[in-house]
This record gives sequence, C-alpha cells and structure tokens, in this order.
Amino acid sequence: MKRATDPRHLSRQIALQRLFAHDFNKTNINPNIAEFNSQQLADIDKIDNYLLKMVDSIVKGVNENKEPIDELITQYAPQWPIKQMKLVDIQVLRIAIFEGFVGKTTPPKVAIDEAIELAKEFGEEVNGRFVNGVLGAIYENYKEDKDDK
Repeated sequence: MKRATDPRHLSRQIALQRLFAHDFNKTNINPNIAEFNSQQLADIDKIDNYLLKMVDSIVKGVNENKEPIDELITQYAPQWPIKQMKLVDIQVLRIAIFEGFVGKTTPPKVAIDEAIELAKEFGEEVNGRFVNGVLGAIYENYKEDKDDK
C-alpha cells in the first residue's frame, strides 16, 4: 500500500506544482512572482537529491514531449478541449502520460494510480474520475497495441 510520505509521490507532487506554476505564470504574468526553485524547496523539506533528479526528469520529459502528450489528451478526451480543462488536471495527465506511455519510466498502471491520487489531492473526487477515465482509455489502447505485437 502506498504511503502518503512515499518519496516518489512527493517528487510527483513537486513536479506537478512546478509545471502548474510555469504554465500559470505564462497566462497570468506577474513580475513579482519568482521562478520556482526546487532546490530551495528541497532544502526546506529535506528532500534527497535523487528525488530532485526525479522531479527534474519529469518536468523536463513533460516539457520536451508536450506536443505528443497533448495530442493523446485531445484524442482520448475529445469532449474536453485542453483550453477548457482545469490546469491541474492537464498537468496531472501530462505527468502520467509521460511517465507511463511516452517516457516509459514507470509502469502504466502505477502512473495511472499516482495520477488519480494527485488529481484527488489537488482537486476533488471528480478530478480523479476524469483523470482515471482519460488514462484508462489510453491504457486500453496501449494494452491492445502491445498485445498485437
């Protein structure tokens, strides 16, 4: 059973916050907001360096693969244009899709479970169901493609 203090989960939380802050600041320009520095946060929370590497890997992977990731989101959530989705849901989906399907750094089912938890933590129960629906559809297609090979 996953613990709330799981360091990998904490890394995903920080990555989510970092991605959210970056995209939020793009649309809500405020010169008084400093750039998010994960090292300073790590010093405060006593996060190990290897977990910071995970944060950086997730953020870099999402940013470098944003276009194909967003294409998957658009394909599997056609009733919800990305511009109409909650920013936190978009970031949670991007992290899970990167980890489980694009970068393949985490087993897909683990990436989905983590995404659902993050969506519930940073949103509401309905956010978790939405994220589960989108990622579940992607997983079913992924599983079928894998079985065909």
